Amino acid sequence: MARLVSFAVLVGLVVLFGLLSLRVMASFLLPLLLAAMLVVVFGPLHRSLKARLGGPDWLAAALTTILVLAIVFAPLGILVARAGGDAMTVLRRPDGVRLDPDVLDRLVRVVNEATGLHLTADGVNAELRTLAEMWLGPIAARAPAVIGKMLIGLIVTVIGFFYFLADGPRMLAAVTRLIPLDPRYQWQLLQEFTEVSRAVVTATLLAAIVQAILGGIGYAVVGLDNVFLLTLLTFFMAMVPIVGAAAVWGVASLYLLFFEQNTWAAGGLAAWGLLVVSSIDNVIKPLVLHGQSKLHPLLALLSVLGGVAALGPIGILVGPIAVAFLQAALTMLAVELDSLEGPNPACRGESAGSSDPPAASGVA
Repeated sequence: MARLVSFAVLVGLVVLFGLLSLRVMASFLLPLLLAAMLVVVFGPLHRSLKARLGGPDWLAAALTTILVLAIVFAPLGILVARAGGDAMTVLRRPDGVRLDPDVLDRLVRVVNEATGLHLTADGVNAELRTLAEMWLGPIAARAPAVIGKMLIGLIVTVIGFFYFLADGPRMLAAVTRLIPLDPRYQWQLLQEFTEVSRAVVTATLLAAIVQAILGGIGYAVVGLDNVFLLTLLTFFMAMVPIVGAAAVWGVASLYLLFFEQNTWAAGGLAAWGLLVVSSIDNVIKPLVLHGQSKLHPLLALLSVLGGVAALGPIGILVGPIAVAFLQAALTMLAVELDSLEGPNPACRGESAGSSDPPAASGVA
């Protein structure tokens, strides 16, 4: 009796401090999830280095981390610096980016005729200036905190990546030992996480790259300046759920319409962006997710869209993983139910006198 009470108290303490730890670590869950997914993607590189170098586990993990930083973050930093230079060039233009007075006068005239208002160009400019200050002011005030949070998240991702590589097997053995689930099912879930993680990363990056290239072609054809900057912005925005690449090609189309007064170029870029650039995302992601995992294309698409709607940006990662885990759990449940039911009575009747077992009907 005393042992049962002690066990119950221990379970309560685990639940209490587990919830408290989850609350403390909640802000780091996304960086740690990204680190785990990077381990899946760069796992073959780490295993190859470990086999070549020998020695302690931390040595291969440290070298893999350095190589990933050089392969991923160094080129990314160079591209961002190049794009930042183009952005500063645009902002330092003497004339800036301003609406053509003739275009503004026509817009004000059309609005006045349609609504009966008595707007003026100066009043519209003043109102736009006020709205810009209202929107940009809070964004500028929050920028240091957002940048600091991103830097902390990046540091946590890199550190988590290193320790997952160095101590991953020991961490995994400790966790699986505490989970009351058949080891073969645990490894099946781990395999699902590996496949879906690799598929999600591949699908997200491939879709963003293709959208950026297609967007860059459109920007060059319509004659926009700073095509490199717009292409890089398209790449980054394509990885942002819901908003997507439309945030770039849409603004570029409006710029061509209202600032350059080029209706044909604006319409052509908008049509290209809507029918090709943004639509290709709905083709690439389901195909890649289906090709590298067991998810049906429809489930792959819905898991991404539904995950984003329910959880925000992190849903693009969590959604497919959750659906894949559900699919694997249902398969495991089917196997267990088949094993509990035993041979089918009908089959037993048909095969009376025979000792051969009936064919398995479950999914292995």
